[in-house]
Amino acid sequence: MNSQDWKAMLGAAFNVDPDAVADDAEQDAAPASAAEQQGKTMIDVILDKKGRNGKKATIVANLTLDEENLKKLAAELKRHCGVGGSARGGEILIQGDKREAVLNYLKSHGFKARII
Repeated sequence: MNSQDWKAMLGAAFNVDPDAVADDAEQDAAPASAAEQQGKTMIDVILDKKGRNGKKATIVANLTLDEENLKKLAAELKRHCGVGGSARGGEILIQGDKREAVLNYLKSHGFKARII
């Protein structure tokens, strides 16, 4: 028995084209943009010096993004600030004191953010 037979029979029973349903499911699975995924949750931009031999780092905390969008946002922030950094554990670390640049970037891209 062909694997499409049961789909065709089910589609005929409910007057649904099984191929159209499969196409709709693929479109719904598209990931949301980072700003849409974050929603109205406030992002905190923090300056941190602890555990870094006195060197400063800007931490972007309270992100509710999936790993893919988190890494994309981290890459954009690093490129915007012209420095290195990393993204892990729901936080983005930017090397140096770049709080103002990060805050301006986030607000210009539709995020709610504040400096702590």
